[in-house]
Amino acid sequence: MNETIHHYCVFDTAGGFCGIAWNDIGITRFQLPTKSAEATERILLRRLPQALSSEPTAQVAKVIAAAKRYFDGEETDFSGVAVDVGDQEPFFEQVYTETRRLGWGNTTTYGTIAKELGAGPEAARDVGQAMAKNPIPLIIPCHRVLAAGGKVGGFSAPGGSVAKAHMLELEGVHLGVPPAAQQSFGF
Repeated sequence: MNETIHHYCVFDTAGGFCGIAWNDIGITRFQLPTKSAEATERILLRRLPQALSSEPTAQVAKVIAAAKRYFDGEETDFSGVAVDVGDQEPFFEQVYTETRRLGWGNTTTYGTIAKELGAGPEAARDVGQAMAKNPIPLIIPCHRVLAAGGKVGGFSAPGGSVAKAHMLELEGVHLGVPPAAQQSFGF
């Protein structure tokens, strides 16, 4: 059986320790910031237990540099990054493709994505499920997809919806997260 080899590395950003995994096709995983390199590595290896700790390729190094710039608050575009989302439901793949069109500082809603894909409003939950299973957050910018009425909605990354709101604030989008909640996350 020909099994795909995954590589990974952990790196430090202004937001915390991120992790990235890749194969010959593209980026396969991205771990949003945690407070320690060990925690980031543990999360990556839980999802890709056979991955090998490796030095990044030139292309991966460019993505890492862009991620560092992102968490420094610099406008960053990941739309051209090669990705491999693995085996996904076809609808999820469509959701990820549509989400990658959202540029810096732009948001949409789960319902709007469903509508743009030709599905009815009931598919908004399916869009939300796709976002929750997004293997490559930041590069597939699920943080830019909001609940109805522009509410933050869920976020399965460390820090939850507070981390999502902070990422949007880096992009100039202010959703009004209470200051007490902002202080509870280490950005």
